[in-house]
Amino acid sequence: MATTSPASLPWIWFCLLMALCLQVMPLADGWQIWRPDWLGLMLIYWCMKAPHRVGVFHGFVLGILVDLIEGSTLGQNALTLSLLAFLCALVYPRFRAYSLVQQAVLILVLLGTVQLVEQWLRTLLGPFSIHLSFLLPSLIGAVLWPWLATLFEALGRRLARD
Repeated sequence: MATTSPASLPWIWFCLLMALCLQVMPLADGWQIWRPDWLGLMLIYWCMKAPHRVGVFHGFVLGILVDLIEGSTLGQNALTLSLLAFLCALVYPRFRAYSLVQQAVLILVLLGTVQLVEQWLRTLLGPFSIHLSFLLPSLIGAVLWPWLATLFEALGRRLARD
């Protein structure tokens, strides 16, 4: 009987789709800025954990799904999530050598860069509003990264053992 690896493609897609659900879950207006970038965090995790299985294509498909669900300009989120997956592929060799705190700082830079590009696209395509609060999800994601990475590593070990 074949055992399923914790990095098997159905498990990866399940995690990414659950992050998609958390990303588009409705929240009250005042709470929107406090939502971490769940989809970005999950995409970074799987791009770093299984770079041979998850990449720019996954970011593009998930971005198109977010665009369709949210009703935003088609391709806006696809571009930003593809960019995030590409940046993850660039920093992959160094990322795995870093401690969790250093990884969290790199997550802040990666998500912040993507949020900056997303804000730039929004100003080009829609109503113009500049706030530094658009970086808050990146900061929250960086704070959550050590716990999220530790949780998924433990879950992966447990699934591999069973």
